[in-house]
Amino acid sequence: MTQESSHAADAASASGVHRVVVIVDENSNPFELGCATEVFGLRRPEIGRDLYDFRLCSPEPRTLMRDGFFTLTGVAGLEAADTADTLIVPNRPDIEVPRRPAVLDAVRRAHARGARLVGFCSGAFTLAEAGVLDGRRATAHWQWADSFRARFPAVRMEEDVLFVDDGDILTAAGSAAALDLGLHLVRRDHGAEIANAVSRRLVFAAHRDGGQRQFVERPMPDLRDESLAPVLAWAQERLDSPLTVSGLAERAAVSPATLHRRFRAQLGTTPLAWLTGERLALACRLIERGESRFEVVARRSGLGTAPNLRTLMRRETGITPSAYRRRFGPQAS
Repeated sequence: MTQESSHAADAASASGVHRVVVIVDENSNPFELGCATEVFGLRRPEIGRDLYDFRLCSPEPRTLMRDGFFTLTGVAGLEAADTADTLIVPNRPDIEVPRRPAVLDAVRRAHARGARLVGFCSGAFTLAEAGVLDGRRATAHWQWADSFRARFPAVRMEEDVLFVDDGDILTAAGSAAALDLGLHLVRRDHGAEIANAVSRRLVFAAHRDGGQRQFVERPMPDLRDESLAPVLAWAQERLDSPLTVSGLAERAAVSPATLHRRFRAQLGTTPLAWLTGERLALACRLIERGESRFEVVARRSGLGTAPNLRTLMRRETGITPSAYRRRFGPQAS
C-alpha cells in the first residue's frame, strides 16, 4: 500500500472517531500499555474534541502483566479487536514463547479487513508470527534483531531506526520509541498542530513526519558538551531565512564536516535533511492555521516556491499541499 493510499485508509470509523484497540496478553509490558493509553486514550480538553475511541481487550478475564507486577481485569474480550480501526498488538519480553493462536487470528482478521496494525518493541514478533509482515519493513528492539532475522527471514528488519511506517503496518523499536511512533500516528491522523499539542501535554519532543527515518546509535555517545540544541533552536527561529549548512556550522563554531558528524551522532540525519524537515513541519502548521496561499506558505517556511513545497510535501508526507489542506485545514473538521 502506498503512503497516499494508506492515508486515505486511515479515515475514521463509522462512529466518526477512529477506534484504537490494544490487545493485552499474559506478561505484556506495562510501559508500552501506558504509552498507548497516554497518546490515544486520554481526553484532550485543550483540543476541544476526542481524537480517538480507545479500548483495551484481552483473551482472558484476568491478565497477569510482566513479572507479575499486577493483574489487569475489567477490560473487553478479544472480540473487541474486530472493531478496531487501529489494532496495537501485544508485546512481551519472552520473545521465544509463541503467541496465543486466538491473538494471532485476531491480528490476521484485522489485517484482512484493512485495519492499521501497530507493534511496539517486541510487538513486531507478534505481527511476524501472524504472517502479516512477510515482504514488509519492520523494526524491533536492537538486542533482538539477530533473533528476529533468524526466525522471520522474509521480513525486512531495520534495526537502527526508532520506528518504521510501512503504510498500514507500523512498528517501534524500543519501549520509549512507542511514544515516537504514537505521536507520528497522531500527526498522520490529525496533522502537525494537533500532534504538537499532544507532545506538549506529554512534555515529550514531537518528531518529524513519516518518510524521514530517525536513527539511534549504539552505544549512545556522550556529547553533553557538544549538544546541537543551541544551534537547532537558533535555526528554528529563522526558518524563513536563507540558512545553509555552512551558516549552521559557523553558528555552532565548528567545521561543516564536524557539524555533519554531530548531526549523524545526535539526530541520525544530515543538517540539510533536518532543516528540510523543520521547514516542512512549519509549512504544515501554516496550512493548518488557514494560510491558503501556497506561495506564502513556501516563503514563510523557507521552502522558497510553491512547486518546491509541492515536491517536498509529496515526497515526505505522501500527499500534496492541497490534499493536506483538505484534510487538516480549518474547514476540515
